[in-house]
Amino acid sequence: MTQLTHLDEKGRARMVDVGHKPDTRREAIARGRISMQPETLNLIQSGGMPKGDVLAVAQVAGIMAAKKTHELIPMCHPLLITHVGLNFEPRPADERGLASIDIEATVRLNGQTGVEMEALTAVSVAALTIYDMCKAVDRAMRIENVRLAKKTGGKSGDVILE
Repeated sequence: MTQLTHLDEKGRARMVDVGHKPDTRREAIARGRISMQPETLNLIQSGGMPKGDVLAVAQVAGIMAAKKTHELIPMCHPLLITHVGLNFEPRPADERGLASIDIEATVRLNGQTGVEMEALTAVSVAALTIYDMCKAVDRAMRIENVRLAKKTGGKSGDVILE
């Protein structure tokens, strides 16, 4: 089993020293979903939510979240991110009768550590923003299946999970 890198030899939390690592191009893609009533998705798509353009606000929130991940997750390094992109894919009602929006975040940099946490944070905060903007009409929304789909670069190389 791989050693946990955020614990020292005495089991105390620590930030990993990446100073010795060379800069490499790194990318991470994370995905997630927010499920909702079909009427909620219709309001989002038609621009009928009172708080404004839900997906535009969620996109900005996801980008901001990726850039501020080190302020939220204690052992994350502050990074010079070169790209954050979010895509939203509306989906019609499924077998549960719920519509959804699939969220995908891609984060890139040239640096000494990866951007998996930044991509996961971007998806999570984008989903939370959608929830916040739509909760007045649909409190039963569900944020689901937030996960890392792919990462490239670094010592461990490429990892493709989906």
